[in-house]
Parts: sequence; C-alpha cells; structure tokens
Amino acid sequence: MKTTQRYLALDVLRGITIVAMITVNNPGSWAHVYPPLLHSEWNGCTPTDLVFPFFLFVVGVSMFFSFSKYGNVLNRDSFVRVLKRTVLIFAIGLFLNSFPQWLKDFSHLRIMGVLQRIALVYGFASLIVLSVKKNYLPYILVFILLSYWGIIFFFGGTDPYSLEGNITIPFDSMIFGADHLYKGFGIPFDPEGLLGTYPAIGTAVLGYMAGAVIQKTDKDKVPVKLAIWGLVGLVVGFVWGQFFPINKPLWTSSYVIYAAGWASLVLAILIWVIDLKSIKKWTSFFVVFGMNPLFIFALSGLWTISIIRLIKFENGAGEMLNGYSWLYRSVFEPLGGPLNGSLLFALAHVVFFWVIGYVLYRKKIFIKV
Repeated sequence: MKTTQRYLALDVLRGITIVAMITVNNPGSWAHVYPPLLHSEWNGCTPTDLVFPFFLFVVGVSMFFSFSKYGNVLNRDSFVRVLKRTVLIFAIGLFLNSFPQWLKDFSHLRIMGVLQRIALVYGFASLIVLSVKKNYLPYILVFILLSYWGIIFFFGGTDPYSLEGNITIPFDSMIFGADHLYKGFGIPFDPEGLLGTYPAIGTAVLGYMAGAVIQKTDKDKVPVKLAIWGLVGLVVGFVWGQFFPINKPLWTSSYVIYAAGWASLVLAILIWVIDLKSIKKWTSFFVVFGMNPLFIFALSGLWTISIIRLIKFENGAGEMLNGYSWLYRSVFEPLGGPLNGSLLFALAHVVFFWVIGYVLYRKKIFIKV
C-alpha cells in the first residue's frame, strides 16, 4: 500500500533543526555556553553536531516528495528547478559572507559556508537520485562513503584524520586559495569546505531513501521501519567510527551514517507521536519555522552580521561595543548571569524569529529558497 499523505512530523523536524541552528549560532557570549550547545573540538559528536546533518537528512526526505511531480526522474523541468534552487541558495550564502559588501575585504572572503554546502548537497544529491535507478542508490551511497574514506586516508599526511594533516586543507586551498577558507580553527581549514561536501551528499541521499521508505510503507509501520534504520545506522556508524573517527568538521563517512541514524530514529518517534497518535498541540511552534526554514535561517544570519558589523554602542565604562555584545552585556547578562544570560540571549533570538515566521505563516506567505 502506498501513501502520498503529507507528514506533519517532517515539517516539525525541519522546524526543530532551524530552532537548533539559531540557538547554537547565537549565544550571548561564546565564552559562556553549555557544553551540549557546542560542537566537539574535533572527533566526537555532541547534540550540536547533529543539527546540520539533521537538516540535510530532512532535505533528502523532502526531495523524494517534492520531486514526485516530475515522476522522480531527471528531465528538463526537474533539472531547471534543481539548478535554479542550487544557484539561489549558494548566492544567498555568499551574499551573507560578503555582507556588508562596502566594508568587506574581498581578498579574504570566505567562499563556502552552511548555505553554500546546503546548496551543493541539494544540487548534486538531486541529480543523483533523479538520474539513477532507485535500487542502485545504496551502491552509490556506499561508493561515496568508502571513496571518501580512501581519499582522506591515502592522500592525507602522517595523521590523515587530524586538523593539520587532513587532505581537505590542501584540496580546498588549491580550489579557493587559503585566504578564502574559514580561520576559526586557527589555521585555514573550512568545516563546510568543498571536499567535505562530497560525503555530505550521502546524508541527503540517505534522507531520500528514508522518504522512499515512508512512501512505500503502510502508515502504521513507518515508525518501526525508520527506527530499525536508525538503530542500524547508530551501530554501523559507531563501529566504523573506531576506524574512521566520527568527525563533523571533516564530515567523515562514519559521521554520515551515525548522524543519519539519529535523524531516522527521531523522525520515527515524531511520526509515531504526531501522525499516528495525533499528539499535535505542541507542534505549531516548530511548524512556523518549518514552513519558511531557509528564509528564516538566512534572515537570522543577516541580523547577526548586521548588529555585529554595523551597530556600535558605548557602554558606561566608555568601552565601544558592537550591537551584539552590547545587547548581551546590557540586557541578558544582568538578567541571568554570564552562562544563563548567554542562553537567554540565544532563546530570545529564537522567539524573535518565530514572531517573524508566525506573521508569514498566518498570511500564508511561504518563501521558497
């Protein structure tokens, strides 16, 4: 039995990931953040490390249903749609990296970023799933993950899984130039770089395969199948991680499987709770984010960049602060102290963008990015 029913759980999971993205990206102070809201320093996986792959997994699931209007095959219409959306999302990400353009030193402009990776993963994963027979997708996935493992292991330095010795640095430096890579790790290394985007395609392909499971399975059996997928992914990813470490900055193959395992398990729980048991009252908050996800995420990034780079205040001690720091130190730190104030700052941003999303939702404005 096949079903074409829209699952509310999918919109909720998409919304949860946007809420999590805004929360972890906007602490009042990076010096005061609860550990689960921080990325692993290198190897390992915190809850924050699951946020981005969850979003890409949901992108993959959504692709299965959105491409149904094209018969889930590559044709002129589906190709044009994929190309336009890929270019648009990438362009928005590049715009945010360069904003405000009149103040930016373009000789050190970071080319890649979260939206850029989303764009490329969406684009390449779409071409794969639309042009390859569905029963071949597992083999394509295995090839992507094993070949990436080989690239990292054989072409890296003496310690190929380390920050300094991994092959993504010389590869991305060759493509973009070291000056155009992320510097947050102390050296030119981009956690959303081009080579690391290759295995991330596998995350979206896994989501697409989960979408096929949802569509082809009786509704009451969907959570069980997804949960089994999820548990298998957790075990395989964990075991593989003993040889190829689970690592978000490198987006290792074990990380792809492990994170997709969690995503599948969480989606299974949400489908069971929301779509089977009809426990839905709590979902409206997240649906608001899930209906305009990339627009709200991009808007949150634009807001943060603007108040950091364009707004300046002088505090009582005569110290000049950007708008971001001033807001935290003048409002939220006095309310909750350094640590809780930092969390309150992030949650206030979630509420702020929920209000914007709610207005759009009530007016039935859905901005397709």
